[in-house]
Amino acid sequence: MLIALSTGTLHTCGLDRAFAFAAEAGFQGIEIVIDNRWDSRAPAYLRTLQQRHGIPVLSLHAPFFHVNGWPSDPIESLQRTVALAEELEARAVVVHLPRRFRMGSMYVLDLMPRPIQVPVPCSENGFARWLVHDLPAFQAGTPVTITLEYLPRRRFLGLNVPFWQFNTWDELAQFAHLNLDTTHVGTWEGDLLAVYEQHKDRIAHVHLSNYDGREHRLPMDGHLPLGEFLGRLARDGYAGIVCVEAGPAAFASDEEAVVRRQLREVFEFCQSSSRGAVP
Repeated sequence: MLIALSTGTLHTCGLDRAFAFAAEAGFQGIEIVIDNRWDSRAPAYLRTLQQRHGIPVLSLHAPFFHVNGWPSDPIESLQRTVALAEELEARAVVVHLPRRFRMGSMYVLDLMPRPIQVPVPCSENGFARWLVHDLPAFQAGTPVTITLEYLPRRRFLGLNVPFWQFNTWDELAQFAHLNLDTTHVGTWEGDLLAVYEQHKDRIAHVHLSNYDGREHRLPMDGHLPLGEFLGRLARDGYAGIVCVEAGPAAFASDEEAVVRRQLREVFEFCQSSSRGAVP
């Protein structure tokens, strides 16, 4: 397995710094989250960063919000992401499932100083049909592995809201390649190891972070058994990418020295766990 770092982990930094920190910590590659920064989708610049820092772009994450200058249609967005991955010789693309809802703002009779966030219907049925009927042929035409991401539980007024289509393991079983996001399993209070054992034949990509009631914590900080999980991946001969996808708030401080130290600790945790020496 290859251990990569998502630029989402350091999305408050520029990409050059993210590459530098990842290389210094020992990571074997980068996952680029395509966002509103032009640098995140400029192939010449990304190749320059690969050469400058000596680590490759292993995977790309298709946009999951509106990105200026990028197709708003989710099918076209995915296709363009795959084309960029091919140009960079990346191995995988991660894409979110079709949405049923998005969060929108609503004022309540001017009684509240700020709007409240409410679920608003947002049908992506065309994308859902494309995934079911056309993705297999599209996948056959590219060397890039397209992985669908298992997404978190979301609630409104204490009730589960099905924000995304296909977001159960039974429904996801119809797709060949899945991205297992460990913190998302945590939001559902699922047994991570049991989920992995049941679906490992389809898991082609992993987003690794912990969960303690807050999502996307550093792998060492939470109640998910990530050390044992990485050990099982290694014993099973998992040959895909394990991409650390925490968030900037997961670090103890935003001081550069602290972030660099903790990234080294994250990589050492992943490396030692995958070798069977769970810290």
